[in-house]
Amino acid sequence: MRGTHTKFASMAAAGALAAGLMFSSAAYAQDTIKVGVLHSLSGTMAISETTLKDVMLMLIEQQNAKGGLLGKQLEAVVVDPASDWPLFAEKARELISVNDVAAVFGCWTSVSRKSVLPVFEELNSLLFYPVQYEGEESQRNVFYTGAAPNQQAIPAVDYLMNEEGVERWVLAGTDYVYPQTTNKILQAYLESKGVAPEDIMINYTPFGHSDWQTIVTDIKNFGSAGMKTAVVSTINGDANVPFYKELGNQGIKAEDIPVVAFSVGEEELAGIDTGPLVGHLAAWNYFQSVENDVNAEFIEAWKAFTGPERVTNDPMEAHVIGFNMWVQAVEKAGTTDPDAVIDAIIGVSVPNLTGGYSTMMPNHHITKPVLIGEIQDDGQFEVVWETSGLVVGDEWSDYLPDSKDLIADWRAPMSCGNFNVATGKCGGKGVN
Repeated sequence: MRGTHTKFASMAAAGALAAGLMFSSAAYAQDTIKVGVLHSLSGTMAISETTLKDVMLMLIEQQNAKGGLLGKQLEAVVVDPASDWPLFAEKARELISVNDVAAVFGCWTSVSRKSVLPVFEELNSLLFYPVQYEGEESQRNVFYTGAAPNQQAIPAVDYLMNEEGVERWVLAGTDYVYPQTTNKILQAYLESKGVAPEDIMINYTPFGHSDWQTIVTDIKNFGSAGMKTAVVSTINGDANVPFYKELGNQGIKAEDIPVVAFSVGEEELAGIDTGPLVGHLAAWNYFQSVENDVNAEFIEAWKAFTGPERVTNDPMEAHVIGFNMWVQAVEKAGTTDPDAVIDAIIGVSVPNLTGGYSTMMPNHHITKPVLIGEIQDDGQFEVVWETSGLVVGDEWSDYLPDSKDLIADWRAPMSCGNFNVATGKCGGKGVN
């Protein structure tokens, strides 16, 4: 009997110890607020996305130095979806279900974002998406801090039309959803401005395309009709290097046929020969060269965190804005609960790096200035034009028949991402 009593006492003690360990491990788990970072650190997109992982680590470190959030320290949980679009969904599920993150900052390509949308909807978590995209989407669990087409593509076309007198248009893109949809919107917009269909040339190439001789010859011939011609480029990634080089090889100068790019920024120019690109243009909502105290302070902090050679760029600024909006919304709500944050974040304004404030709108897009920059030989941009004020991101294009009557408003009682103002109903063709 005595042995049995001792045995039960030992089991009880072991149980109490296990319970204590479980309690302390649960308590430890609740000591931090976890933040998911979902960016490719390997594969074809690592060159662009690694920087976004780094800026998130810097922002989290800075916030912790200020005392954290809701009295707790933030903890980054970094995963690598490896430029594999289905793997993005798997890693998003892991961040939310296994790591219990309060929000996720990530994705780059539209196909990676489309891959994770069902996961965030199903598990009711938050995604902050920092890259310019094609629009035609508004999801309750996603905050779009990059540019919609009316915050980049359309102002760039307006600049070329009004300031450069462009009459013929080459819409050149990589063959995937972002360039295809953006060019569909631009074609409709140009035709609404009286541009004839024969004055619009559209061309798509695969990721990593390297042989540009025939295409550039076609562009040169298209531009020899006696009308000012420009290239609007949604060419993505490393294909840009041989594209610009071939323009130079064929004697096409920026003053003859200017190229305005939507996917070429400081990061893409770092470490390559910028000679063939000098004088060509890019449209973004931020450039490192913007001069103001807020941007100077950010650049100084970034170089201190990563090294003196590292540059800043537009998607980084989008993460800065999105992260600070999330922090402010959590503080306003007093909780990281996704439903409470979704309600609290609309109307939140935070400083951007161009010297103003950006606001989260009811359609989960933000207000942004639009800047046109001319590429310099040091890989930076000289701003040659900017909007007079902030532009509200338009989630549904006014120029496509299937979306011109749609709006998004995630406030109650509407709480709808695709409300049709013509029918008065929530829900539309092929939309979220």
